[in-house]
Amino acid sequence: MTRVLAVRLDSDGDVLLTGPALRALRHTADGLDLLASPAGRAAGELLPGVDRVRVFDAPWSGYAPPPVDVPAVLALVAELAAVGYDRAVVLTSFHQSPLPMALLLRLAGVPFVAATSVDYPGSLLDVRHARPEGLHEAEAALDLARAAGGRLPDGDDGRLAVRDPGPVPEDVAAELPAEGFVVLHPGASVPARAPSPEHARTLALALAEEGRTVVVTGGPAERALARTVAAGVPGAVDLAGRTSLAGLAAVLARADAVVVGNTGPAHLAAAVGTPVVSLFSPVVPADRWAPYGVPHVVLGDAAAACAGTRARDCPVPGHPCLTGVTPGQVVAAVDALSLAVQPLAAPPAPPSEEATA
Repeated sequence: MTRVLAVRLDSDGDVLLTGPALRALRHTADGLDLLASPAGRAAGELLPGVDRVRVFDAPWSGYAPPPVDVPAVLALVAELAAVGYDRAVVLTSFHQSPLPMALLLRLAGVPFVAATSVDYPGSLLDVRHARPEGLHEAEAALDLARAAGGRLPDGDDGRLAVRDPGPVPEDVAAELPAEGFVVLHPGASVPARAPSPEHARTLALALAEEGRTVVVTGGPAERALARTVAAGVPGAVDLAGRTSLAGLAAVLARADAVVVGNTGPAHLAAAVGTPVVSLFSPVVPADRWAPYGVPHVVLGDAAAACAGTRARDCPVPGHPCLTGVTPGQVVAAVDALSLAVQPLAAPPAPPSEEATA
């Protein structure tokens, strides 16, 4: 019996992007656990192929990493050693090092550890994967999984996916239109990747003026932001802080499109197959982090001065990479994506044939 541990110690969007890689690892193993951060736990629990999510708040990862907690580190090593994993795969972004986690895995007695690393790993890695150029983060993770012995099942197209999130919660469903709404998610876990509240409100007003019902979403800490964005927008529905991640997935699955920065809900929308208008701050490259596997439009100044800086707070006064995105551009992008997923009229012959764009 082969038991595999996958590790992804980042936020929910990062965890969702590992979904195809995790399915590949699970397909060639008897069991797959995921070690996630507290911020990524809910996303991990939505991923097909994951048998159990373990949680560790790593001092080397995350927007606000905790201080080193020696008892917590030793407890993790003991926990992993007690399970007796046969293989471990440490999944990271292109700018992160897997070596701190690889050391803990070695201390836990894991005999096979694979990761992508540009740093010399010594004896910490059995597979030192080199990331090919030009890959999206989801593709890079899948490439590592294959190097570690994983393989997608036949018929799996390698797109993002989540388990069935279930129905929209009743209290939320009562406020949603039966069809024809756009989700606007104005927040982001990294401030540099979100539009300003005032800018997001102008986008919501423009969508409403075009006859769209705007549903504003956000986490519990984003309630004030959502109120600001929804204020005075005709017909707007404010759902901030009222859904779990699974509940948000159910809402996104019903939307015509999602307007969102480069943050977790963009990848959650992709995982439920909903088109995305991506308000993309180029602090990280769009070719690696844009919505994956669904129709999408990327808006924002890719050549802005912040490009490639990985800045957490915008280093340029006025946040020009996103404030330059006009309401008209967003409305046009939503319209284009809505048309792209709507069935076209059936051709005259044969009568049963249906074409889709």
